[in-house]
Amino acid sequence: MRQMSLTAELVALCHREEADPGPSGSWTQLSDEDFRVLSARLSDEADAGPLWVFAYGSLIWKPAFESVERQRATAHGWHRSFCIDMVRWRGSVAQPGLMMALERGGRSDGVIYRLPEGEKAAQIERLLRREIDDHESVASVRWVPVRTAQGHLRALGFWGGVTGRGTSLGQPLETVARVLARACGHVGSGAEYLYNTVSHLEEFGIRDRNLWTLQQLVADEIRSIHGIGMGGSSIPAYPSP
Repeated sequence: MRQMSLTAELVALCHREEADPGPSGSWTQLSDEDFRVLSARLSDEADAGPLWVFAYGSLIWKPAFESVERQRATAHGWHRSFCIDMVRWRGSVAQPGLMMALERGGRSDGVIYRLPEGEKAAQIERLLRREIDDHESVASVRWVPVRTAQGHLRALGFWGGVTGRGTSLGQPLETVARVLARACGHVGSGAEYLYNTVSHLEEFGIRDRNLWTLQQLVADEIRSIHGIGMGGSSIPAYPSP
C-alpha cells in the first residue's frame, strides 16, 4: 500500500463534539409505506439471481449489512465526487460538509457485495432505510451496470446522478479539500470519511487518482490550519518579526 499524506493523527485534529440537530424539515420524509412501495418496485426491476450492491465510498468500509461474497467491479459512466452538501452527519450549519456521490462521466472502480439468499424486497428495504430518508433522494437509487472479472451484472447503487438543490457539482479539488479539512458533524469529520475511503480502496488495490490527490490536499490544509510543518513538527502560527 502507498503511504497516505492524510494520516490518522491529522484526521484526529478535525474531530470535535457536535450535537445531532435532527432533520432540517426542508425535505419530504419517506413513510413506512413509501419504503415498502419503493422496495417492491426495485425488487421487480432486479435481475434474476442474487442481490448485489455496488460500494464506492462508505459502504466499502462500513457496509452495515451481511454479505456472503465481495469482489472488485467497475461502473463505467460514473465517477466519485464530493458533491452533496451536508449540514448534518459530517457537517453542520455553521460549517457545512460534503458527502460523496456518483457524478456522470468517467469510471468508478469499487466493490460489489452479494447478499445472502432471501426475499429481495425485504433486503432492499433495509438498504434503503440505511441510505436515504426523503422523497428527494429516491431518484438517486438505481441499478448500476458493472463489469467484473466474471462478466457483467447489475448492482444496486446509491446516490447516483444527484442534481439540483443540496448539491454542489463539479467543484475543484482545492475547494473540496478546504471543506473536508474543516467540516465535522455528530458522526465524524469529512477528513475521517475521506481517510477511511482512500485507505480501504488501497487495501483492495483500487487507486482513484482524484481521491489520492484530494487526500494530499486535505492533509496540507489540516497542517496549515493547525500550524504543523510538513515534517510533522509544530510551527508558529505567525512568522516571527
